[in-house]
Amino acid sequence: MAKRGESGGDAGLFSAAAPRPLADRLRPRTLDEVVGQDHLLKPDGPLGRMVAARRLASMILWGPPGCGKTTIARLLAHSTDLHFEPLSAVFSGVADLRKVFDAARARRVAGQGTLLFIDEIHRFNRSQQDGFLPFVEDGTVTLVGATTENPSFELNAALLSRAQVFVLSRLDDAALEKLLSRAEAEMGRPLPLDADARAAVKAMADGDGRFCLNLCEELFALPGDTVLDTNALAATIQRRAPLYDKSQEGHYNLISALHKSLRGSDTDAALYWYSRMLDGGEDPRYIARRLTRFAVEDIGLADPNALTQAVAAWEAYERLGSPEGELALAQLVIYLGTAPKSNAGYTAYKASVRAAKETGSLMPPKHILNAPTKLMKTIGYGKGYEYDHDTAEGFSGQNYFPDGMARREFYQPVERGFERDLRKRLDYWAKLRERRGEE
Repeated sequence: MAKRGESGGDAGLFSAAAPRPLADRLRPRTLDEVVGQDHLLKPDGPLGRMVAARRLASMILWGPPGCGKTTIARLLAHSTDLHFEPLSAVFSGVADLRKVFDAARARRVAGQGTLLFIDEIHRFNRSQQDGFLPFVEDGTVTLVGATTENPSFELNAALLSRAQVFVLSRLDDAALEKLLSRAEAEMGRPLPLDADARAAVKAMADGDGRFCLNLCEELFALPGDTVLDTNALAATIQRRAPLYDKSQEGHYNLISALHKSLRGSDTDAALYWYSRMLDGGEDPRYIARRLTRFAVEDIGLADPNALTQAVAAWEAYERLGSPEGELALAQLVIYLGTAPKSNAGYTAYKASVRAAKETGSLMPPKHILNAPTKLMKTIGYGKGYEYDHDTAEGFSGQNYFPDGMARREFYQPVERGFERDLRKRLDYWAKLRERRGEE
């Protein structure tokens, strides 16, 4: 019986003693051990039925990195007694394909079929893809191509018409948890993580099983008595940002003073620190950039005109130069200092970034995806979309978050300036959305 992860072929004399990555050691030996792709591999799934009938059709496996495309192809060949012939489109050319097809013909005469697996198949050009067609059509090879790109855009229509496209899922939390448990069983000890850090590891993996196991291997290399929380985990697997040069401390102290004076609506103090920076030889362009950042970060939609004023003042400085252009920036300092303040937009953006990292690569719901190709329509792209302009309120209230992700309210406008009006709009749409949910 083959050991877990054994790839077959001629083994070297000392191959058993050679170091192997954890992800390779845990490579599934059977299709039942593959995680996260039950919709394809279970007995009533399309690939499960093919294996039961011991007849494979040519296919394209479309999915994100680390979801098991190569492993599934290898196990499909093993389960149907086909010779497994792997090629990478990155490293292979026409000469390599000719050798494969010649060997497949000879193998066919001897009574064995060939599964030709081509990783990154989208990297072959159109003429190379056309070169597969005669050998796929006459049964010389059963083609299994793997791609992370949309086959509708990257593969020839002629090739797609001869191959079924199967969409593989990114590994969900349950699938990644199985991989963590297998890694712990293989190593004979638990990962050095508390519960929150364990969840963080799965979030960092972003649906990529190979990355998850590589991360586990790095964690298992830590001293045996280590137990990491989320902060320690981040410090362990990420490089710390370099510190600022201490010789620049005055520079950063002054810009911090200017920024915080503006945030505190102390216009006079802000003008003082602005003048101190100019007197110290600071580049006015740097100040203009920081003032523009302030207009977005600390005023935002409480006064949307703040960004317009910042860009105009920056442009005025560029056209006038010093010293006249510095007056335009002083005028901007006064405008920003006296404007209503809100960081609601900034807070909403940061919250959305955190949510994006937590949820990784969840697909948009299919009803809001365009379907320019027949394949995409077949798998449900665009089905059920409501055109908002055709509704009475100009608002359909449909869900635009990924399926399986609860709705989140990132933007919470304040009761200051223009954001008062935005709050009213959001509340109105929330009522319409709630009413739609009750219908």
